[in-house]
Amino acid sequence: MVNISTATYRLISDHSFAVVRQNIANDQKAFFAQRSYSPGEVLARFTAGEVLDRPSYLTVQVGINQHIMLQPEHLQYINHSCEPNVFFDTSSMQIIAVRPIREGDEMTFFYPSTEWDMAQPFSCLCGTASCLGEIRGAAHIEQSRLDEYRLTDFIQQQLHARNNPH
Repeated sequence: MVNISTATYRLISDHSFAVVRQNIANDQKAFFAQRSYSPGEVLARFTAGEVLDRPSYLTVQVGINQHIMLQPEHLQYINHSCEPNVFFDTSSMQIIAVRPIREGDEMTFFYPSTEWDMAQPFSCLCGTASCLGEIRGAAHIEQSRLDEYRLTDFIQQQLHARNNPH
């Protein structure tokens, strides 16, 4: 997990509970907590700014052919980690802390917790002990690994269908 003190960032935007900062070295934008949060605490609410029938690298999957553009838009800067500290609950449309977050910590979520088969897979560089390496979506991860994460209702439904074929 990145803390604001471990890299040089420039402030992009302030959203009271968190700020968007840009890493000066690599231009990557990230979302950092402005205060501490406890597991289970709701950090923010979100809505679907637009619903698309195809995924993009900016969407969050909520159904088979339903991918939402996040509103407020600044939430798109919550990056991936294999050891996330937040969860996008797409049923309640809330971002929830899943582990303690200190002021200055980068907020991250586990992309396969919302994405079944990603439009743009990538090599993870989170650097955590449990890093999965290639991130392609929940469809490409063994059940035993997924059991370690909080998953959206949609991903849980997909897993149930995968594990219980008709």
